Amino acid sequence: MISAYGVSGAATRLSPDDGLQSLPDDIVWIDLFQPLREEESFLEGLLRIELPTREDMKDIEPSSRLYTENGATFMTGSVIWKSDTDAPELADIAFILTGNRLVTIRYGNPRSFALFAAGLQRLPENCRSGPVLLARLLETIADRTAEILEQTVAKMDTLSTQVFGGGSRGKRRPPRYLEDRLLDVAAHHRMVSKTRDSLGSLGRLLSFVQSVPAVAQDEQAHELCATVLRDVHSLSEHASFISGNITFLLDASLGLINVEQNAIIKIFSIASVVFLPPTLVASVYGMNFQFMPELNWSFGYPLALLMMLISAIVPFFVFRWKGWL
Repeated sequence: MISAYGVSGAATRLSPDDGLQSLPDDIVWIDLFQPLREEESFLEGLLRIELPTREDMKDIEPSSRLYTENGATFMTGSVIWKSDTDAPELADIAFILTGNRLVTIRYGNPRSFALFAAGLQRLPENCRSGPVLLARLLETIADRTAEILEQTVAKMDTLSTQVFGGGSRGKRRPPRYLEDRLLDVAAHHRMVSKTRDSLGSLGRLLSFVQSVPAVAQDEQAHELCATVLRDVHSLSEHASFISGNITFLLDASLGLINVEQNAIIKIFSIASVVFLPPTLVASVYGMNFQFMPELNWSFGYPLALLMMLISAIVPFFVFRWKGWL
């Protein structure tokens, strides 16, 4: 699907069936979403450039992601999307500056593009050139990334309360409560990891785009890119801080699981020690020797029971006095 946005911000659909031989001069942004090969060939003919394929956009080498060719500047960045699900992903998006137009090619649908398209008509008229639109779009992506980090922090605060407050005031945690919280920690770690990868990609893209002549000669676009780059660096540091908190929460959860397991083992250990003396008494008087004077005592049986009871009660109160129970 090809969406073309004019200077006024209005969107139109382009199709190979339209029979266009050239693009209208007022089109400043062309957005290709999951384009077919016929649509790519159609747009290549109109722009007179070769568009990168989906396989080209997956290259990780900077030279394959950021380059200039035939007067057009090609940039590929990774943008996080599906952040509202348990399986966030990175969408490789191509940003192309050719003439005074911005061309984007994407196979994912990050929410930042919908937000940018919705607010395009509210931009001043002097902000509707290709370089400025690129800077504004990158700014929207950075703002959306910041929003994702804020949502992750809020979820982590809730998770931290659940981990450290789940068994407070003598309340026992449900079975596998902490184990389930580990799955939530892993989901937050995946989200922050994807966000950091996206911010790193955007940082490299913004550093490159500032050296592009079309952006460097546009004072507004250049200043905006510099501002967005500073924001991206700040968000990267914030994401690193959040990652550290996630690591602490993971270690704390594992520590609490070990504490609970040790408490269970301690109970079994104390129980075995408490019942050891009664077992010893029962073993002594359970021997089948012929000459055992106690066997002839009329009060031998209740005496043995009393000895077993006392030998069990004394260790129990000793453990309570020592604070082991």
